[in-house]
Amino acid sequence: MLIRLLRSHLGPYKKILLGVVVLSAVQTTAALTLPTINAHIIDDGILKHNQPYIWRMGGIMLIFSLIQIVFAVGAIRLGAMSAMGFGRDLRNSLFHRVTGFSAREVNMIGAPSLITRITNDVQQIQMLVVMICTMAISAPITMVVGVIMALRQDLGLSTILLVSMPASAIVLGVIVAGMVPAFRVMQERIDQINRVLREQITGIRVVRAFVREKEETRRFTKANDELTEVSLRAGRLMSAMFPTVNVLVNLSSVGVLWLGASRVNSGAIQVGTIVAYLSYLLQILMSVVMATFMVSMIPRAAVSAGRAQEVLDTTSSVEATDAPEAPRVRGQVEFRSAGFHYPGAERAVLNDITFLVERGQTTAIIGSSGAGKTTLVNLIPRLFDVTSGAVLMGGVDVRDIDPDVLSSKLGLVPQKPYLFSGTIRSTLQYGKPDATEREMWAALRVAQAADFVKKMPGKLDALVEQGGANLSGGQRQRLSIARALIRKPEIFIFDDSFSALDLTTDARLRAALPKYTENSAVLIVAQRVSTIAGADQIIVLENGEMIGIGTYEELLDRCPTFAEIVQSQIGEREGAMA
Repeated sequence: MLIRLLRSHLGPYKKILLGVVVLSAVQTTAALTLPTINAHIIDDGILKHNQPYIWRMGGIMLIFSLIQIVFAVGAIRLGAMSAMGFGRDLRNSLFHRVTGFSAREVNMIGAPSLITRITNDVQQIQMLVVMICTMAISAPITMVVGVIMALRQDLGLSTILLVSMPASAIVLGVIVAGMVPAFRVMQERIDQINRVLREQITGIRVVRAFVREKEETRRFTKANDELTEVSLRAGRLMSAMFPTVNVLVNLSSVGVLWLGASRVNSGAIQVGTIVAYLSYLLQILMSVVMATFMVSMIPRAAVSAGRAQEVLDTTSSVEATDAPEAPRVRGQVEFRSAGFHYPGAERAVLNDITFLVERGQTTAIIGSSGAGKTTLVNLIPRLFDVTSGAVLMGGVDVRDIDPDVLSSKLGLVPQKPYLFSGTIRSTLQYGKPDATEREMWAALRVAQAADFVKKMPGKLDALVEQGGANLSGGQRQRLSIARALIRKPEIFIFDDSFSALDLTTDARLRAALPKYTENSAVLIVAQRVSTIAGADQIIVLENGEMIGIGTYEELLDRCPTFAEIVQSQIGEREGAMA
C-alpha cells in the first residue's frame, strides 16, 4: 500500500526527485572525500612538517566542505518541496474522494476516522517522504561508497565492517518487526479518541443536562489510557533502536582503534590511514543510524498508507454516468416501484414506492418514526441510490443525470439544519453565490427569518458560528429554509424542516410558501398534520411501504392509519387546551 501510494502521488515530482538524487550524490561524495584528504594532511603534511602541503590540502578540504554544504542545502530544499507537495496532493485526493461518497460510505468508515485519515495519517506518510528525500538517498550512497573508500585505506580492518553492519541490520530488523502491529493499533486508538471527543464536544449540552460529566470523563479517560498504553509500547521499541546502534558504533570504533594500533606499530599502515578509516566507519554507521531512523517510521507510515489507500479504493455507491442526460420536463419527480435495501439488512427500508409529483404540486409524506420518510426523499438528490425500481426527474432516471445538474435543480432542507461559520450573508450565498440583497431579504421574509435577522447586530453581516451555535433551533431551521428558497430550484425538498417552528410561525411560513414555490415541485416530510393539510397529495408510509395516497379528506375516509395520526394529534391539542 505504501509503495503504491508513493508511486501514484510522487509521480509529478520525478524531476525534482531526480535533482535531489544528483545533489545528494554530489554532497555525499564530497563528504566522503574529506577523510582521505585529512589522511594525506596527517601523513604527508603534519608528520613530515610540510607546512605548504598542509595549507594547500587544507584549502582543498575547505572547497569540498563548501560543496558539501551548498549541495546538502539544495537537496534538503528540493526534498522538502517534494514532501510538502506530496502531502498537499494526497490530502486533496482524499478530500475529493470523501466528498464523492454517499451517506453509506461515510457511515461505513466513520466521520472521525475519515478526519484522522485526511490529517494525521497523511502527516505520518509525509514525514516518511521527508526522511526518504533527506536520508534514504544519501544513506545508501554513504554505505556503498564509504565501504569502498574504507577498503581502499586498509583491507586488514575490513573485519570490523563485516561484523558491525550485519549485526546492526539484524538487531534493527527484530525491533522494527515488533513496531508494525503497535502502530496499527495506535492509529485505531486515535480514531477512537477522536470519536469520543467529537461526541462529547458536540453533545456537551446533553451531557450537562443529564449530569453525565463523570461517566463521560471515565469514557474519555479509558480511550486516552488505551492510546497512551499502545503509544508507550511503540515508543519503547523505537527508543531501543538508537541506543542499540550507538553501542554498535562505539564497539566498532574501539575495534578499529584496537586493531589499527597494532598495524601502525608493525608499520602496515600509517596514522593518517587509521584516522581516515575511523572516519569512514563512523560515516558508514551513522548512515545506518539515519537509515534506522527512516526505517523506524516505515511501520507507522505503512499503516497510515493502508488506511489512506482504503479511502482512495472505496468507490461510491452513487456514481456519475458516463453519458449524462438532461431532464426533459421541468419540475417533475417520479418514483417507479422504487425500493431501498441496506447491505446486510434483514428487510428493505423502502419497497415498491410509486407516485408522481408535477410542477406546481405539493406532495407531503407522513408516517411513524422509522417508516422510511427521510430515506425516501434522500433518493432524489442521490444521497443513496435505489436498489430496485427507479427515481426520475423530468422523465430521466436521476442516475443518468450529471450530479452537478441534479444538485442545481434541487433545494434541500435537511432534517437537522447545519450552518457553516460565517455571516447571514455567506449562509444565504451558500445557496446562491450571486444572490442580491433583495433576493436575500425576500427569501428571509418567506422563511419567517427577516424579523430576527433585522434585530441582529450587522443584520446580513451578523456572525454565524459553526453549526449555528449562537442561534436557536428555530432560527437555524428558518435560515436553512431561506438558504434553499433563495436558489429558486425546480424541486424543493423539506425533510421535517418545520418541526422546530411554533404553530404560528409554521402557519405564516406555509401561507407565504406557495407564491414562492408555484413554479416548482414541492415534497414535504412532516410529523404535524397541520403542516401538510393543504398538500395536493399526501403519502402515508408504514414500514417502508405506501399504505395510502390522496388528499387530506380522501385519506381520512379510506386510510385508517392516517385517521389515527390525525385523531391522536387533534386529541393532544384538545387535551392541552383543556
